[in-house]
Amino acid sequence: MVNATALFYRFVVVALIGGLPITVCAQGSPAEIPLWPKGAPGFEDRRTEPEQAKDYWVRHINNPSITVYLPPKEKATGAAVVICPGGGHRELVFNAEGRQPAEYLNSIGVAAFVLKYRLAREENSPYSLDKHPREDAYRAMRLVRSKAKEFGIDPNRLGMLGFSAGGEVVEMVAYAPGKGLADAPDPIDRLDGKPAFQMLIYPGPLGVPETVPADAPPAFMLAANDDMCCSGPVVTLLQKYRAAKVPVEAHIYTQGKHGFNMGDRSTLKSINTWPQRMADWLVDNNFLKPATSSPAASTSK
Repeated sequence: MVNATALFYRFVVVALIGGLPITVCAQGSPAEIPLWPKGAPGFEDRRTEPEQAKDYWVRHINNPSITVYLPPKEKATGAAVVICPGGGHRELVFNAEGRQPAEYLNSIGVAAFVLKYRLAREENSPYSLDKHPREDAYRAMRLVRSKAKEFGIDPNRLGMLGFSAGGEVVEMVAYAPGKGLADAPDPIDRLDGKPAFQMLIYPGPLGVPETVPADAPPAFMLAANDDMCCSGPVVTLLQKYRAAKVPVEAHIYTQGKHGFNMGDRSTLKSINTWPQRMADWLVDNNFLKPATSSPAASTSK
């Protein structure tokens, strides 16, 4: 049986969408909001093609969306995170790197929005790796900011969390200006798309900049040293962050390899508890406090 709080939040999310079509799953499930009401620009005719989902993955994403997870009202801090699951740009590890981290963030009072971005490396994909995931990430950030009041969040404390390939998607938008177009026909596209902070969990190398700009968002990064794919990008980014004198925290664990998700299935104690390091970082850097106390430099325009 769904409690009154859950029902209330489902009602709020559905009510705030207005003209945007949404998909609401079974009772108690979160709302799914397409990024564009008529489909992704240039691919509107593909928006009705069904997704494929099995076991842990989701594929064939042609109508990119965010799935909304709101914390209980009494726990809400006003902080929010757009989550980008990994999957090598061939699929999305939606449950273990989307839903599960969203529920964890909810438990510490953070609203979460899991992004289903388009997959450029999926077989027969029409999408470009250097364009469409970035386009989806920017739109997700702007869409969430456009609904900040309805979601009960502070647009100045909206960050991003990315796993593996999802970390690459975060990197695609973290180091660019992110300013919206003042004359965009859609008012959502006039908003800032840059995250106020970023959290990268075993991120891939794509998107690591030549230099980290001085206005880069503060970063939390974590990987296992025996991850041959994705511990290197963390070390590289750490060095670039230090050179730019931008706040950064990095954890390199001895063991864990790649794809340990939220750590609960690992036999390693350090991996089991890694989400607490992320929660500590959010607290220590005041992201769970009102915007007047937050160090976040990015603001919604």
